Amino acid sequence: MSAPPSHNMLRALPTAHRNRLMQLATEVSIPQGTRLFEEGGRADRFWIVRTGTIALDMRVPGRRAAVIETLGHNQLVGWSWLFHPHSWHLGGEALTPVRAYEFDASAVLAACGDDPELNATVTRWVGDIVAHRLRSARTRLLDLYAPYGSGSTR
Repeated sequence: MSAPPSHNMLRALPTAHRNRLMQLATEVSIPQGTRLFEEGGRADRFWIVRTGTIALDMRVPGRRAAVIETLGHNQLVGWSWLFHPHSWHLGGEALTPVRAYEFDASAVLAACGDDPELNATVTRWVGDIVAHRLRSARTRLLDLYAPYGSGSTR
């Protein structure tokens, strides 16, 4: 399940809001194999991928972590920073070397607190991504673990 174009920050946010967020960005390089975050950890940042790929994974008792989705160019990595209790719902690992824009969540939340329109836009953008990722996770887990995959009708 690929991400809709609206998940690309360049297309999803109005220019003024995108520019405001980019003022808060730091360019980072992430080596292949780096764990960016673990399920249950404190979610205090997020990334927009410029190059490379990052896998989102979920712990499954008695099994290896299941890769839920692979993210790449212009995609948002991390949404847990926006919602209480601000802890990661998934894990994330760089599958390749990654170049990304990194955002400090507290700085973005402060900017959103100062600008209700920015807050509404960011919340809607991230909410759309969360909904997409939940559908992806459900489909992926059914494909991996359900007796008849995601095509089961009972």
